[in-house]
Amino acid sequence: MNDRIVIDAWMQHPTLRFINHPMFESLRRWTGMGTLTEEVPLEFTIAAMDQGGVGKGMISAWCGPRGELISNDEVAGFVSRFPDRLVGVATADLYRPMAAVRELRRCVRELGFRGLRIVQWLWDLPVTDRRYYPLFAECVELGIPVCLQVGHTGPLCPSEPGRPIPYIDVAAIEFPELTMVCGHIGYPWTQEMIAVATKHPNVYIDTSAYTAKRYPPELVAYMKANGKKKVLFGTNYPMITPQKCLTDLDALGLDKETKTLFLHGNACRVFGLQSA
Repeated sequence: MNDRIVIDAWMQHPTLRFINHPMFESLRRWTGMGTLTEEVPLEFTIAAMDQGGVGKGMISAWCGPRGELISNDEVAGFVSRFPDRLVGVATADLYRPMAAVRELRRCVRELGFRGLRIVQWLWDLPVTDRRYYPLFAECVELGIPVCLQVGHTGPLCPSEPGRPIPYIDVAAIEFPELTMVCGHIGYPWTQEMIAVATKHPNVYIDTSAYTAKRYPPELVAYMKANGKKKVLFGTNYPMITPQKCLTDLDALGLDKETKTLFLHGNACRVFGLQSA
């Protein structure tokens, strides 16, 4: 993959606090990862990017109702060590709206982060809940996308908040200026996710948590037609490595323009990046 320029729209560095959390037990079982006993060096994550030909990774902080799993300052530290390879994506505490808005401003204006990620199933709240709206408004003002999850959940948490219809659809109507990047394809509601992305100019899909050979046929057809500018590559690393995600990409039959947009161009535009 080294001949390709690739941007990973969804990844996180596996801190022990994050990867060993009980809610990820099912994912650790599926992937055979097991429980980690020592912190993973950041160089290990960079090496995984290198193996998959990923030039830049949108590396996320994580926060849930019980606190931070990966803090914004931890992510800022990762980015400071590899500023040419990693781009910060902030987290926020939905239960503390004013503090969350101020923290998001700090992350963007002082730390240089280029997005906000909220994983709805962590909170068991769909994006139409009032707690999201101050942050959505601030994303518009800061000119950054909000990165969300769509589809069912691998962790043993409710899947309902990840439905594209009605939740993503309604939020996009309420905030037509807000750019939304919806990760994990939306399965088993992939057709709904495609419909919402087609309907709203600022709604995008990323393919995180899926290898290329597992992309649903309707998503591949969308990428080849009117969705070529609407789909971003993502991994959900460390759950899946970039190399594994991209192994069967050529078998999809994407033309050169579509492949370039998918792997690089769409992410550059959506996140305001110069180059991978």
